[in-house]
Amino acid sequence: MSRGFVKEDDVERAGTDLPERRVSEFPNYVTPFGLAQLQTQATALEQQQQALLPNKDDPVTQQTLAPLKRDLRYLETRLESVILIDPATQSKETVLFGATVNVEDEEGKAHYFTIVGEDEADIALNKVSWVSPIAKALIGHKVGETVSWQRPAGNLNLEILAINYLVIND
Repeated sequence: MSRGFVKEDDVERAGTDLPERRVSEFPNYVTPFGLAQLQTQATALEQQQQALLPNKDDPVTQQTLAPLKRDLRYLETRLESVILIDPATQSKETVLFGATVNVEDEEGKAHYFTIVGEDEADIALNKVSWVSPIAKALIGHKVGETVSWQRPAGNLNLEILAINYLVIND
């Protein structure tokens, strides 16, 4: 393409006009660990932003600042809407927010899931969002009950073996 058709201002602003991160329409339930995570992330982004502000007129810095500012706005919005749930205060009899649930599937394989807030969810650590299909299947049930986890790969029946409300800081 000929340089005659490119406005220099547009090239310099590339990557600085980003869409906002979508904020969930669900209540923002968080565990104490999830709250600390959000606060730590926000503090880290604020520090990065402060370090970059002296060069804010530089186009490269602007491209770095844009996603940083967007993520900071997202975290501030999430922190403003926090509903803190301490797992230690939950009923030990029923699966609720903050529970670590040990289950066994139809093939006898053991699994465990910790039900946490949306921003805290991390499947690599078996932390699932309270609005996920597995959490929805488990919430409200008791030890010994069997629930059906509706998955795209097909439904899977899980028997609840144990419910714990240990604070997990992974």
